Amino acid sequence: MTDATTNSATQPARPRPNIVLLYADDMGYGDLAIQNPESKLATPALDRLAREGTRFTNAHSSSGICTPSRYALLTGRYHWRKFHEIVNSWGPSVIDAARVTLPEMLRNAGYRTACIGKWHLGWDWSAIRKRGCDTKELRNRADSYDWSAPIPDGPVAHGFDTYFGDDVPNFPPYTFIENDRVVAAPDRPHVPNPKPDEGSPECRPGPMAPGWRLDRVMPTLTDRAVRWIEQCDTSKPFFLYFPFTSPHAPIVPTEEFRGSSRAGPYGDFVQQTDATVGRVLAALEGRGLTNDTIVIFTSDNGPERYAYARASKYGHRSMGPLRGLKRDVYEGGHRVPFVVRWPRVVAAGRVTDELIGQIDIMATLASALGVEVPEGMAEDSRDQFPLWRNVNHSMRSVLVHNTYAKVYGIRMGPWLLIDGPTGQHSKAPADFLRENGYVMEEPPPAVQLFDLATDLPQRHNVAGEHPAEVEMLKTLLTTVREQSSIPR
Repeated sequence: MTDATTNSATQPARPRPNIVLLYADDMGYGDLAIQNPESKLATPALDRLAREGTRFTNAHSSSGICTPSRYALLTGRYHWRKFHEIVNSWGPSVIDAARVTLPEMLRNAGYRTACIGKWHLGWDWSAIRKRGCDTKELRNRADSYDWSAPIPDGPVAHGFDTYFGDDVPNFPPYTFIENDRVVAAPDRPHVPNPKPDEGSPECRPGPMAPGWRLDRVMPTLTDRAVRWIEQCDTSKPFFLYFPFTSPHAPIVPTEEFRGSSRAGPYGDFVQQTDATVGRVLAALEGRGLTNDTIVIFTSDNGPERYAYARASKYGHRSMGPLRGLKRDVYEGGHRVPFVVRWPRVVAAGRVTDELIGQIDIMATLASALGVEVPEGMAEDSRDQFPLWRNVNHSMRSVLVHNTYAKVYGIRMGPWLLIDGPTGQHSKAPADFLRENGYVMEEPPPAVQLFDLATDLPQRHNVAGEHPAEVEMLKTLLTTVREQSSIPR
């Protein structure tokens, strides 16, 4: 394959930079105002970050849903080599003990590592579950657990020195976790409070701690992340992974942001998310760390299904010009905002449409820092440091898109092949499809082929006009899927 990673092991000429990785939840390509001329909301902090760094407009998460994208981000490995679905309530860890993660690689290189926010990669809940409480009904009872005991196999077991978060905002247990223990013991059934103004709470049943409020999760995480930066000992470089719980449902902006956008409650929640970014950037600036810190901002997948109603009601397209939403193999499911700022290294104000994936972050940082990717790890990650530095050529020629087991997409050059009759999983309203020029083919096609250079909205299936490209991409997809690793 021509995709082999080049990873320089030479030591950098100056001290290693700090790294802050900001990971939004369900924020669409079109929610970043600077890349959506028709946006009905404002993202001044993110727009500033983009102007001070490089914005990648052809960047992709590994999956169209939460857990798989997070796994790929932190391991440099396609999620579909191991699994497809999210970790559901009380689910075990999807990260094998032998798998070296991004924070483990950085910690081995002398970094302090912290995760603050949404984990959603599983824990060993069975370790604190009382004997005989394994039935579905008993799993959701507060008294089925020993809340004083440590919860194994979470973030601190996979490379993070410290963790603070709520695991998943709409899953039990509804309480904060610090390192491997709950901060407050859940002692009652969860009742969503407050109820969202848009969409469903999407809260699974289970126990919550006293006084738990859904709209206090993001403010608490933001305060904690800012305080961590303000108090962190900088005698060693640090890596802060801050996976937000917003603007994922439940859509619960605080009073300060309610009504602040022209795109309804979701728009307000995005603007609150942007303010969180602003506070993190201000904390770095306040400590004089701006020039010595790599800041990466991106999102785990495209926007939730409520985006269709939002587009109709407010004229704001969270997916921007793209087809599809969260869960879809169409571009709107996985083409996400992606910004990198590293003063004096990454060009300011640059925009590139070269292909890049979140799985590339691990190999790219290794190259930038002059460290080796551990043998056999991050096997799908590509060193994109030259692209970061202003070489307008991706080190990646092929990228595989996938959410669920039955349908894959493969990207090469301008071509995107979907190996099934449709890339849609989140049902799109018929009116939306008709108004935007999407035609449902009858009978359903065996595959779909799109030329993204001329048809970014993916309106025209040209598989019948390009049989040679279809066969080439189908063969290539089979080859990539069957490889357990690709030599660097």
